[in-house]
Amino acid sequence: MFQARRTQSTFSLALNMLELTFHAASRKVRQTHRNAVLAIALSVVQSMLFIAAFYVMFTVLGQRGAAVRGDFMLYLLTGIFAYLTHIKGVQSIMGTENSTSAIMQHAPMNTMVAILSSALSALYTQTVSLLVLLLILHTMFTPLTFAYWPGALMMFLLAWASGCVIGLVLMAAKPWMPEFVNILQLVYVRANMIASGKMFVANMMPTAIIGFFDWNPLFHIIDQARGFTFVNYFPHHSNWEYPLYATLVLMVIGFMGEAYTRKQASASWGAGR
Repeated sequence: MFQARRTQSTFSLALNMLELTFHAASRKVRQTHRNAVLAIALSVVQSMLFIAAFYVMFTVLGQRGAAVRGDFMLYLLTGIFAYLTHIKGVQSIMGTENSTSAIMQHAPMNTMVAILSSALSALYTQTVSLLVLLLILHTMFTPLTFAYWPGALMMFLLAWASGCVIGLVLMAAKPWMPEFVNILQLVYVRANMIASGKMFVANMMPTAIIGFFDWNPLFHIIDQARGFTFVNYFPHHSNWEYPLYATLVLMVIGFMGEAYTRKQASASWGAGR
């Protein structure tokens, strides 16, 4: 908690920050359970239950024939897992300790380390969950093949990054309007159940309806992920550049907002609420 200031090289400072980020990310992973393995297992089980629910729903409603020609489980994974990864990114950054949290009194902890550790812990748990699910499907059910797996991996990372920067913007605004931001986050998560387009094939949607989904970066990510996954699917209503540029712009806005909020924040902000 009490540290004497001493001159350090830039390389030494970078190593110290990386080490602190690693330990903070490990702490984040263990928040759901004291055992890190069980914490990851809970994430895997949650993803499996989510996918199983949609599998049953598609089967009961007879919508399997409307999916892309190819492995139906890959169709579900490209939509549902991208959505889960995106939402996990939003929620992890939203739950990050801000500048008035007690842990920030312990040097050399700072908000940048807290943000990076939250983002990396979400990426770690989602990556392990995805690998476990793919391993189970590949070994126990049917061999899985990707048309271009580097592109599908890029869309997975883009889903995570875009969720993190949206969470960063909401995190920066939360101290100013906590109730409104909490409602906005809930609305965003619920709206993306439909607006992400994970339950639809974009190429089969009428042109008049595309406008209701085209604004959403996650819609483009999911549709592009299916294009990289399936040999016979070529996205016509989406591109990967839009979510990438949106992520970069929101990242700049989020960090600027977080820096301004950090300078203005105080521990007594919520005293009158």
